[in-house]
Amino acid sequence: MAQVSSSAIEELKTAIRGQLVLPDDPGFNEARSIWNAMIDCRPAMILRCAGVADVRRGIAFARANDLPLALRGGGHNIAGSALCEDGLVMDFSQMKSVRIDPIARRAYVGPGATLADFDHEAQAFGLATPLGINSTTGVAGLTLGGGFGWLSRKYGMTIDNLISADVVTAEGELLRASAESNEDLFWAIRGGGGNFGVVTSFEFALHSVGPMVYGGLVVLPFAEARDALVKYRAAAAQMPDDLSVWAVLRLAPPLPFLPAEVHGKPVIIFPMCYTGPIANGPSAVAQVKTFGTPVGEHLGEMPYAMWQQAFDPLLAPGSRNYWKSHNLANIDDGLIDALLQSIENLPSPQCEIFFGQIGAQTQRVPVNATAYSSRDTQYAMNVHGRWEDPADDERCIAWARAFFEQAAPFSLGSVYVNFMTQEEASRVADAYGPNFERLVAVKSRYDPHNLFRHNQNIRPAM
Repeated sequence: MAQVSSSAIEELKTAIRGQLVLPDDPGFNEARSIWNAMIDCRPAMILRCAGVADVRRGIAFARANDLPLALRGGGHNIAGSALCEDGLVMDFSQMKSVRIDPIARRAYVGPGATLADFDHEAQAFGLATPLGINSTTGVAGLTLGGGFGWLSRKYGMTIDNLISADVVTAEGELLRASAESNEDLFWAIRGGGGNFGVVTSFEFALHSVGPMVYGGLVVLPFAEARDALVKYRAAAAQMPDDLSVWAVLRLAPPLPFLPAEVHGKPVIIFPMCYTGPIANGPSAVAQVKTFGTPVGEHLGEMPYAMWQQAFDPLLAPGSRNYWKSHNLANIDDGLIDALLQSIENLPSPQCEIFFGQIGAQTQRVPVNATAYSSRDTQYAMNVHGRWEDPADDERCIAWARAFFEQAAPFSLGSVYVNFMTQEEASRVADAYGPNFERLVAVKSRYDPHNLFRHNQNIRPAM
């Protein structure tokens, strides 16, 4: 780390409204711990920003002192790039504001807000926008990488609902990015990650959703998984836009509606959410029950905000996580063969492989309309390695990599940037495909010295 004088640190402390946490301060270890327990970094300092002025001050401080700079939003960040070694971490977790304009159907959201924060405010007016499937996810990171969730088949990617953003650049300038102003920057932040600046406010379009939706889980025995997946892929093409059905293969959690003898055994789970008229819910999801003979099901009306929290227990902080991901146009027979073999050899009870169904509205947007280019994706497949003991690292990582390699021939060759881990820098170009060169040009304009490089980095042209 470049030597930072104590007087410069004191000057920064007095200049900010937030808080500067240093390695000797009580609470430093807590402040540097993030969702993925595999990441163990010791920054030189953590700036908990209280507003835009603090963001500008932090950027200027990092620049002036030649410090590595990492940006930490409110959520998961599988890759761990929210931290950096011996540098400055700007933490936005206190900037959690969510303001809803129910007349204009707009949401104005700070960079530290989570999906739970967003849903709490928006659902008070029966409004929502497509945002992930876990309430503990951060809005900022999810959005900047593209973002999808239960509502995406109906309303598109998260970025397709982004109207504008306030962005602080590497030079400390505050810009408004929208279709009318700084259009190149607006294009780039819709999928290009945190490469171009710090977004201090997001403006989203909202849609009438809920507050009650119809959905839940259908759980089938593993012995029926092959037939179920074949029926699922056939049915998917005919599903209405307001129905989203995912497929998850894992060991059955001890859910109360599952018989005890199923707990801990391999199963295939179909989680689903239907946002059409509640009365039509049972008929909308009926076909899923024909994929096999359920060992348990839990379907019915529920608040949308509650469904968004249903999987939170499976993604609690403090576990070790390693993900590998492919985008798919289809679920081929050869992929199913490899998948079933992989599930028979799960290295930990928490590991799973899922197919997140997107398609529909997400595919109706031109490839060059936003930085996110994977508009041909029907399923985002994620190999989710998760375990507790560091002694299991090698085994669990090897399992995830092995299936990832087996699945590669059946994939589109692209990847969802938010599912990428730290060592996957070579895949950044794959994540952006035909849009990559344009992203390099925007990066070169707004961050020519690559200040914002602790991310899935798009390097500026030298």
